[in-house]
Amino acid sequence: MSAPIPRPRPRLFLALWPDATVRAALREQALSWGWPDAARRYDEADWHLTLHFLGNLPFERLAGLRAGLAVDVEPFELVLDRAELWRRIAVLTCEQIPPALLRLHAALGQALQRLGLEPDARPYRPHLTLARSAVGAQLALEPPRIAWPVRGYALVRSTGDPRWRYDAVQQYPDPQCKPEPHLIR
Repeated sequence: MSAPIPRPRPRLFLALWPDATVRAALREQALSWGWPDAARRYDEADWHLTLHFLGNLPFERLAGLRAGLAVDVEPFELVLDRAELWRRIAVLTCEQIPPALLRLHAALGQALQRLGLEPDARPYRPHLTLARSAVGAQLALEPPRIAWPVRGYALVRSTGDPRWRYDAVQQYPDPQCKPEPHLIR
């Protein structure tokens, strides 16, 4: 008798997920860049802003994570108004980080600690990645100004499947803050 095949451990993270209106503005911004042939541009269905990376965790932890990661969300507007190249990564970020985003990040960090997980100790640098291997990318002539109304966040699993990279495990509290099924499947 052979041993049971172990289930893979899902790779999890907490993120803000853009709605259709924000995604359209992001698409317009991405199309205005000059991309080198080697650039690996993210599909619009994959665009998100990571709050915390949890890592690869056992499936058995999911129920506890779903409940334990629920924190209050104060609605705010995130304005992506800076286009930058970080090493080989093309990102959109914000000149001013909204205090409510920092409070959400901190509350989720405390929730992770209560669950026995250690949040990243590095300073939080909110950004949305447009492409990797983007050396030589030409930023848009006009700086971005993408207003993103934030009302919630999602616990997301990386699928490892190229057809749909991410799957929302749980959304808090707004069901609009997750990958849309028609875009990820």
